[in-house]
Amino acid sequence: MKNMTLKSPFPYWGGKRKVADEIWKRFGAVANYVEPFFGSGAVLLGRPEPFSLETVNDADGLLANFWRALRADPDAVSGFADWPVNENDLHARHAWLVGVKDSLQARLEGDPDYFDAKIAGWWVWGMACWIGSGFCSGKGPWSAQEVDGARQLVRLGSNGQGVNRKLVHLGSNGHGVNRKLVHLGSNGQGVNRQRVHLGNKGQGVNLQRGELIEYFQQLADRLRGVRVCCGDWSRACGPSVTFNHGITGVFLDPPYADTANRNNNLYRCESKTVAHDVREWAIEQGKNKLMRICLAGYDGEHQMPDNWLVHVWNAGEGYGGQATERTGNGKRERLWFSPACLNPEPQLL
Repeated sequence: MKNMTLKSPFPYWGGKRKVADEIWKRFGAVANYVEPFFGSGAVLLGRPEPFSLETVNDADGLLANFWRALRADPDAVSGFADWPVNENDLHARHAWLVGVKDSLQARLEGDPDYFDAKIAGWWVWGMACWIGSGFCSGKGPWSAQEVDGARQLVRLGSNGQGVNRKLVHLGSNGHGVNRKLVHLGSNGQGVNRQRVHLGNKGQGVNLQRGELIEYFQQLADRLRGVRVCCGDWSRACGPSVTFNHGITGVFLDPPYADTANRNNNLYRCESKTVAHDVREWAIEQGKNKLMRICLAGYDGEHQMPDNWLVHVWNAGEGYGGQATERTGNGKRERLWFSPACLNPEPQLL
């Protein structure tokens, strides 16, 4: 059977696309696969056939909603995602999405079949437009507030108070000014003259509507049998989800821990203690011969048992390429594999 690997339709900080092949070499043809921190889905989408039972989870409701909506109704998602690059629309939709995030999260956690195609389409469009990190994270300097009876995007100062308040108006009159540059592609055409870069089938920017629908349909077909959960990572790691189904591959890519010495402003990390909890779980479950576990992190971030193999790799500088976000940390990336994982590398005698 041909290889069915695909790429994520949006850029994502910390994605593991470059190293997905190495992970599957170590996991092999497992009967069950679980990914508690799904993100851009690079590892699952990089999996060769045949597929098996697959469960993914993410605590970010906007992420989980996108994957659910894409799986269930790719045509509707592509319709909302097919929009010209526009500075005012980008910031207006960003503020609107941040405003609906909490209520969306509750619905996703309470109903495993719930999704919203409009939110999914607007979110993936914004992810592709936004340069650098922080889109809809709720942790950047921008906040949607009511100012003089109108909903406006406000930049917060260091004391948490709004400054320069009337910069971007989110009401019906559409006024606004540039706050963050949008992605214009390499052809230099400028705002409002091309479609957003969604996905990468080797065609670069400006996917036409038919191509976008086709691409989203391919992703939907790949996700057809994948269970997409939204909530705490541990909910996807119990015996009923993992080794009760046989040999299980578990890929763990938690938010970087405090020991990673990483700039937390660049990531959607809710707690720097999550990675420590994940490491302890991985070490304990790694004793189970039915569990093939891979833990992603930084050199020095995790102290793993001697019988865990470590793989060194270079992630590069990330998709944003911003000078302020270039740290050289990509060279510190590590993958730790539990004892039950396969070892395709030849042993030196």
